[in-house]
Amino acid sequence: MPTVVLLDTSLSMARPICGEAADEVQRKHLAAHGLGILFEHLSSQYRLEFTALAAFSSACKLLVPFTRDCNVLQEELSCVDDQDKTCIEVALQTASTLVQEEWGLNTCCQIVLVTDGCLGIGKGSLRHSLRTLAQRTENSTFPLPFAFPAKLHVMCAASLEELQAMGTLDSLERLVELNNGQGKVYTLEGSISIKAAQAMFCKLIDDAFSPFLSVLHCGHLSSEVHLFPRPEPIVPENQLEPHPITVSADLQIVGFIEIGDVASPPVLSRHLVLPTSSTKDGGDEGGAPHVEDGGEEEVSVQKAGSRPSFCVLLHGSLKVEAMVAMVQLGPEWLGMLHSQADSKKKSNLMLSLFYPGTEMMPWLGRLDRLTPISDFAENPYGEDNSKMPFPVIPESKRSYAQNVVVWIKPSALQGDIQRVLRNARKLPEKLQTFYKEVNRLRRAALACGFTDLPNAVAELLERECSLLPDKTHPDVAFQLIHAAKQLRRSTRRPAEHTNYEYTIVPLRTHFSDNTGD
Repeated sequence: MPTVVLLDTSLSMARPICGEAADEVQRKHLAAHGLGILFEHLSSQYRLEFTALAAFSSACKLLVPFTRDCNVLQEELSCVDDQDKTCIEVALQTASTLVQEEWGLNTCCQIVLVTDGCLGIGKGSLRHSLRTLAQRTENSTFPLPFAFPAKLHVMCAASLEELQAMGTLDSLERLVELNNGQGKVYTLEGSISIKAAQAMFCKLIDDAFSPFLSVLHCGHLSSEVHLFPRPEPIVPENQLEPHPITVSADLQIVGFIEIGDVASPPVLSRHLVLPTSSTKDGGDEGGAPHVEDGGEEEVSVQKAGSRPSFCVLLHGSLKVEAMVAMVQLGPEWLGMLHSQADSKKKSNLMLSLFYPGTEMMPWLGRLDRLTPISDFAENPYGEDNSKMPFPVIPESKRSYAQNVVVWIKPSALQGDIQRVLRNARKLPEKLQTFYKEVNRLRRAALACGFTDLPNAVAELLERECSLLPDKTHPDVAFQLIHAAKQLRRSTRRPAEHTNYEYTIVPLRTHFSDNTGD
């Protein structure tokens, strides 16, 4: 789960802390100390975590792109300079753009906003941004809620009483509400001090960055494992009173299935399964040995590496035998353990979480009723075990085996539009191919409810028509205008032209006899 840290570098962060022996301690020192604790925790417990650091005031500057090297984050943190006024909207917009460019819209992220509680002044302040939410246009939308699943953690270098006195607490809590309630506002407890900042960031670590430890069981064998990233609670659908369910701390392997039988099932998320050292052997909860002397630590790590591990045995067995292990995650909730290769020489043990239920793979039927052939008196499939019925091939052709349109990333949509324009510029030779691409784009837009797309493509075709050279074939202009007109009718009533089965056909002219594909 990638993390974006947004650090407030406005002048208000340079305010000194009132109190004895604290004349030289400023708000930014509290923030830097707390972030140092967070980065140290990530480097020891979340070594695979990607973290980015950005500093904001009236503008936001990316200091460190996504990296796993926490030393770089610490170095940049100590070199941050003071800027001008606070503009939280700019920081949130930068985080949104950064995550979408690097990870897309399906990756869950953590946004850590570190500020002192001051909302800024004038245009660009948080009060002004929240007050003008209803007047926003499509080109100036507020970045919350994020377009991707994310949790917003607001870390305030101020006490709760101070935020209430300034009247800024409600605005900060409003940010969490706009993010669909995903996140929390953290404040300093007690006196404003380095110790209070440390306690606040430790609370954040316990809430959002604590490792998920569990025990993997298979018969009489077991192993303590760490799931990375931490699996989030999910709310099952199609329930009268849905309530969140979480992955059990005891993972029980209930059986093994060949990879070919499992095929490519739909999964909620995938997690690395990492073996951890037991606390009885001198390791802490994260699995790293806790010793004071560097030489003793090296010896302890070597002993941990030479200790037999069921997790390592399971990974090697699944990889060699080309099988997956079915794991009980909770009541009527299963997952699968499998080997996944990062490169030709490196592979990892992965846990894929299925959707709750027992019929997530229709070709296998109910997963809780699967049983090995050895439980039958006679082989129900005959003596030839190679003729197994899995996966069952359906009578109808699968949708993903056809030439469907997928617009997960903006580049895919841009490519389809460019394909239409590319064939339009090759008219009349590519007449049939042009209309094939137009109909393909039109059907996909109507299926997705993207009603503005046909009108936008129609405008592009009209623009292409206006830019045609003088020596262009006369039929090209007629066909472009006809296609644009039909695309616009696709979003209007009656439903004849809004039907998915309706096909736009080429315009018949007296030039048609001289045109072809």
